[in-house]
Amino acid sequence: MSGTHAAASTEILEAADLRFGQVGIANVRVRSADPTALRESLGLRVREAPSLFERAPVVVDLSFLPAQPADTEVAALFDAVRSAGMLPVGLAYGDNATDALSRRLGLPLIAKFRAAYEHAEHTDASNTQPAPAPGDNPPPADPVPAVQHLRSVRTGQQVYAQGADLVVVGTVANGAEVLADGNIHVYGALRGRAFAGAQGDSNTRIFCSEFRAEIVSIAGHYRVFEELPNEFAGRAVQIWLEHDRERAGKLQIAAL
Repeated sequence: MSGTHAAASTEILEAADLRFGQVGIANVRVRSADPTALRESLGLRVREAPSLFERAPVVVDLSFLPAQPADTEVAALFDAVRSAGMLPVGLAYGDNATDALSRRLGLPLIAKFRAAYEHAEHTDASNTQPAPAPGDNPPPADPVPAVQHLRSVRTGQQVYAQGADLVVVGTVANGAEVLADGNIHVYGALRGRAFAGAQGDSNTRIFCSEFRAEIVSIAGHYRVFEELPNEFAGRAVQIWLEHDRERAGKLQIAAL
């Protein structure tokens, strides 16, 4: 390669960087093909936590619908998401039909959600383990390693423990985010946002020495705190997702 060509190639390469990183992104699970119902449902959530959801990038998951809508219907659903104040950036990975749909609409498939689909498909196909009866304790999970973050998490910073628990030795500041596929332990004040069970593990928990969180979430079930409950503000607490039939899907908080 001549010197001129080498110099030109270097200039072209220096015009941009292409890097991979962990990006927090919400998943909209569409359960109704009615665009109006979807817009109103999402609008309630945006109004509940505008700093979290307004103009937030989201992945649209159509797998909870009984059948995949037509392309024009999907476009209407995406318009409903936008009109609610969120920004759809792609489709959650699904089956071959979802892949074909994404190609026709010129949308990416977000691979972050792929493992959950493949696990569900494998479970359905093998059919070797019966579903637990109501009230049964879930089987113990394999031990999960921990990622240690030995300092505070600053405003605007995000720390993610992929496939592991996260241990933070310090404060999680307002506007900071901590995420983990496993449990989250904060040995300091939790002032920002904490997302445990990021890949859908509903048995994970959040522990902190001083509870002052903006939002907490376990397996996608979240609770926003405009005002902290007096009985928990500033105290050491644990947070988990209730599996009891009457309170299933609700986050619970208890002092430690």
